[in-house]
Amino acid sequence: MYPEEIVIPMKEELTENGFTELLTANEAEQAITDKGTTLVMINSVCGCSAGTARPGVLMAVHNASNKPDNLTTSFAGFDIEAVNKIREHLAPYPPSSPAIALFKNGQLVHMVERHMIEGRSAQMIADNLIGAFNQYCN
Repeated sequence: MYPEEIVIPMKEELTENGFTELLTANEAEQAITDKGTTLVMINSVCGCSAGTARPGVLMAVHNASNKPDNLTTSFAGFDIEAVNKIREHLAPYPPSSPAIALFKNGQLVHMVERHMIEGRSAQMIADNLIGAFNQYCN
């Protein structure tokens, strides 16, 4: 498990911008299966998370006309119980962090895996997510 002093500032980058933390399996299950659309950002300490994933998610949320009903986040290697529960809902995708998932009425409708984040700009990630928001969050 990562040290709290490393993780907290990375969590706050999202929570200070309207994201709700999913800390337990029950919280994760409830958020994912709620009616409407739920964006789940599996946060990470890696450079691609700091450099493009978190900035891209925030850019998408701030600039999209259509937005998910719920913005949530859980931290890989720290919020272990919640992340494990989230990953149950991400099949057939393998575990990935960072990762960004969009659920609609409990169904996974859009997935951005780590390999789709690495080497891409925050703007490219934002554009990808805005496209998904326009398709599923109206």
